[in-house]
Amino acid sequence: MALHGTIFINGLSSNTIKEFNFLPGSFINNFQKLHYVSLPSSNPVRLVFGKSFGRSDQLCLLPATQWPNLQKQGYRRQQRVKSEDSESILSSENIALDEQTLEEELRNAIAEENYAKAAKIRDTLKNLQKDSKTTIFGINSRFYESFRNGDLAAMQALWSKKDEVCCVHPGLKGISGYDDVIESWNLVWANYEFPLEIRLEDIKVHARGDMGYVTCMEFVKTKGGRWGGQFVTNVFEKIDGQWYICIHHASPIDL
Repeated sequence: MALHGTIFINGLSSNTIKEFNFLPGSFINNFQKLHYVSLPSSNPVRLVFGKSFGRSDQLCLLPATQWPNLQKQGYRRQQRVKSEDSESILSSENIALDEQTLEEELRNAIAEENYAKAAKIRDTLKNLQKDSKTTIFGINSRFYESFRNGDLAAMQALWSKKDEVCCVHPGLKGISGYDDVIESWNLVWANYEFPLEIRLEDIKVHARGDMGYVTCMEFVKTKGGRWGGQFVTNVFEKIDGQWYICIHHASPIDL
């Protein structure tokens, strides 16, 4: 869409108005460049636009004699921005927020004795692992919520759809494959009356890259029954940015 407007030009009579028409694409190319349009007048001027096209842009008229200085300032600013970008430690262009990549960058920084960079990467790794642990803890909690309520739909959503998934119920052989794992929960719950009483103790969460696991003591009590105890390992895998359970292993213990 073309833009249209009127401006007064210094050096012309007060009654003289200059009309201008231009397309945004004629001057908006990227964030760093300064763009201008030449306008004829008795005193040559340049109409200078800000660094981006938006409400914050300002228009100003400068004598042609000042334009070379403005160009130099813009060039120096552009060079400074490029220099700052090249020194950016954790920009999305330089380092993907992925543990394997970050660990490699950390080793390189230490080898180069760039300890400031190494410290920043180390802190980012810690935050990334902390975020993963928090997410895994939440999914583990949802797993036990679906267990407590016999919610098959919720249980289905938590499991990875891969054939390699495995579920080991207390005292039983391992069951592999998504469909068989989900069906096993249906069979286990067949004679239960919900909600169940479930208590977890000694919960430990571990995460590294796209894998994580939770170990805990699991205590389950059915209505009219006694408490049963299991040592549990729940393994999680990150697939397309989402965490899923891929292994549930519950080993019975004596209370």
